[in-house]
Amino acid sequence: MVQAIPKKEPMRLAEFETQVLLKDGTSMLLRPIKVSDAKSLTSFLGRLSANDKYLRFQHISRDMYLDSASRFCCTNQSDTCAFVAEVLKDSRKEIVATGKYYRLPDKHSAEVILAVQDDYQGRGLGTAILEQLMNVARQNDIDTFKADVLSCDTYGLSIFKNYGFNLTREIQDNAYRIVFPITLTPVMAKKEEERGRISMLASLRSLLKPQSIALIGASRHPGTLGHTLLQCLVQNGFTGKVYPVNPNTQLLMSLKTYPSVLDITGDVDMAVIAVPARVVAKVAADCGHKGVHTVVVISDGFSETGPEGASREKELRDVVLGHGMRMVGPNCMGVINTDPSVKMNATFSPVFPPAGNVAFLSQSGAMGLIVLQYAKNLDIGISTFVSVGNRADISSNDLLEFWEQDPSTDVILLYLESFGNPRKFSHIARRVTKKKPIVVIKGGSTQAGSRAATSHTGAMATSDVLSDVMFHHAGMIRVNLMEEMFGVAALLSNQPLPRGRNLVIVTNGGGPGIIAADAAARNGLSLPQMSEELEYKLKSVLKREVAIRNPFDTTAGADAEEFRGILRLLAADKNSDAVLVIFIPPIVGNTKDYEDAIREVAEDFWKQGKPLLACFLGQRGLKARLGTHDRSVPSFPFPEEAIAALARAVEYAETRKKPAGKIPEFKGIKRDEARKIIGEALARSTQRPLFLEPKEITGVLACYGIKLVETTPAKTAARAAALAAKMGFPVAVKLDSSTITHKSDVGGVVLDLNSADEVKKAFRDVRNRLKKIGRQDEMQGVMVQKMVKEGIEAIAGVTHDPAFGELIMFGSGGVYAELMKDTVLMLNPITDADASEMINSLKLSELFRGFRGSPPADTEAVQDLLLRLSAMVEDIPQIDELDFNPVKVMSRGKGYRIVDARIMLS
Repeated sequence: MVQAIPKKEPMRLAEFETQVLLKDGTSMLLRPIKVSDAKSLTSFLGRLSANDKYLRFQHISRDMYLDSASRFCCTNQSDTCAFVAEVLKDSRKEIVATGKYYRLPDKHSAEVILAVQDDYQGRGLGTAILEQLMNVARQNDIDTFKADVLSCDTYGLSIFKNYGFNLTREIQDNAYRIVFPITLTPVMAKKEEERGRISMLASLRSLLKPQSIALIGASRHPGTLGHTLLQCLVQNGFTGKVYPVNPNTQLLMSLKTYPSVLDITGDVDMAVIAVPARVVAKVAADCGHKGVHTVVVISDGFSETGPEGASREKELRDVVLGHGMRMVGPNCMGVINTDPSVKMNATFSPVFPPAGNVAFLSQSGAMGLIVLQYAKNLDIGISTFVSVGNRADISSNDLLEFWEQDPSTDVILLYLESFGNPRKFSHIARRVTKKKPIVVIKGGSTQAGSRAATSHTGAMATSDVLSDVMFHHAGMIRVNLMEEMFGVAALLSNQPLPRGRNLVIVTNGGGPGIIAADAAARNGLSLPQMSEELEYKLKSVLKREVAIRNPFDTTAGADAEEFRGILRLLAADKNSDAVLVIFIPPIVGNTKDYEDAIREVAEDFWKQGKPLLACFLGQRGLKARLGTHDRSVPSFPFPEEAIAALARAVEYAETRKKPAGKIPEFKGIKRDEARKIIGEALARSTQRPLFLEPKEITGVLACYGIKLVETTPAKTAARAAALAAKMGFPVAVKLDSSTITHKSDVGGVVLDLNSADEVKKAFRDVRNRLKKIGRQDEMQGVMVQKMVKEGIEAIAGVTHDPAFGELIMFGSGGVYAELMKDTVLMLNPITDADASEMINSLKLSELFRGFRGSPPADTEAVQDLLLRLSAMVEDIPQIDELDFNPVKVMSRGKGYRIVDARIMLS
């Protein structure tokens, strides 16, 4: 078994540009080198110190001539590849580092060379370039890098030594000959991840904990954006320095103003920009010259407005990253940090929420305003709030990594409308949810327009389904309503996670108790009956006779003292995992005595690690503040909301306990043979997408040990009959067509044929049916297949989404697969735990376990099939869509049979 390693996405280098973060948080753009870079490269090499030239290019004793630079810039993005890192200097781009590999004659290794400008050394730039070179090399079947490094070159040696490689070093003439495999191992992946996390945290420090802020576009006129932003910063007590920038006045809100950010005498950590879109790039450039670390661009008029705005946004991003800055926005609402040592409201929201342990990210500014007001009304404390706007730079991925390490944040809330890089987002979120819950609302989930698909699997992988798959894969809690989000947040941020699904309901009214019990059943929660010992103890605190059951109806006569006693006993009860207390306020009097009762016992629940929820009917908010832990008991207006929040908390707690799973290493897989079949198939036709022929499908599946029912093509009726006789009856005859996906829809499947004459007739019938609908030219013949009568019909498949990557699907199969929709999707690669979960999450699993006396199915064989399918897709990225439908799952010990297989390449 091996650990799962994050998959690197294939890159089209001609269009490729990536942002990297250095150790100090500085942002840098890397891109593939171009022939036109020769002059710039010559200048870069000229700026290197004499010592550095000697260390990097021992064989070059003088400045590289232009023709040599031109040769260095020539790459084919396969056998040779080079990257450069650029910064902006005096409005011009300047190369400050480069790296290149050359494939060596053995074809599987390459020579690598790195050069970094003196003042950028030791900041992680050489390591970042090396990582990009390795990503490209791996995709071009290069598995080893080699380099010559002088023994006195401590910087060059440190890049290779600290990366995590298994280095082989030989000393030759005062130089090391370094050889190292570049295969991505778990150790390397972990080190890359850790380096990225350290750089990310450094880069966001000036955003969320700045010591000085320049507000560019500050205004003296009330009601304007510039005035509101300054007012929010000043009146909410920002602990750092505020520098208003406005060339038309000298004083704003008793603060000295400056004509330009360049005129500010002190250091500036962060600049908030609220000026017309046409001048934002120039203002950002000034910030770069000033040495500002982060800009928050409130201004709109960028990619959200169309092509012209998108061009303006690209220019702004180039300026920001060219100066090594980070950026929130444009078209955003701003940033809030309620930490008493910061107290920053760098937004135009008049609401400054109470301090707390909930972080919130919103992709919508308008939604952000609503959220902050809602949080304040419900007394839900916020640690930090970020409105990311158009996400030209800082995105949810960055902030998740920050909040993962932030001691002030225990719960993370996200309002998302789109994903930048779903695979990276999922990978980061999956790691974060092992420590902290993430609750997400995905806007636009009902938008029509799922892409056209040529397979069952593709048709089932709609946009919203894919979002669900990703959220589930990452262990996130998806909700559909803002009220539900805050209900879940109130519970998770104030109460311990439930250890199980056993719930006790206490109520002073029968009706709400019944509603709560029904809601619990719908959400998969259990209501255990009280033990005899607990019944005895409960009777001792009751002042009258009542039936003791679950839900426990104390009746309207129960006073606060009885409630206190009941709850104290339930806190100590070992047979329950959570308690919901429902209280119907009296017509006469108030609820204070009952709130005091909950307050007094809430600490008992916290000590026992058992969540306590309240429902004061019709009243929303938090009740019963705990004094010692500064935690609250969440109170819901209706029982169903409380149950829904608890159910989500239970599901999250169960997800955290799940084993990580392993990816098996199968012996006997013939990868090279399978790749050869795929290569030959792509070479025989220029058609894309391309469907594999039956013989090719059989060959590829055999390379991975995947079992396909014996199937043979026949061009004529006579040939079909002869093949059937050789196989032995009964047989099935199926249409052979590369363009007709659902063969049964056109009458292209005839089953249970018991003679040669029946086979011939079936051939003719299929052809005649196609003639009637004018599709006879799409028939290449038929497939003759040994009839498999027994077994449970399932479907397995693969689909590729441009954003999400490959997904593995499994579910109920046969002709009703899309109608039944009893299927599950998982992001590839899948682990053994994922495969088991896929099988057991289906309604079909009841049949697998042995329904009404039928024998149990061979689910171990099915799990093996899914894992082999996952391995095949990892090895052969040209597979775009695949269907195994049906897969006949036999009884235990007899395996499975794939009856029909279809593979599409792109």
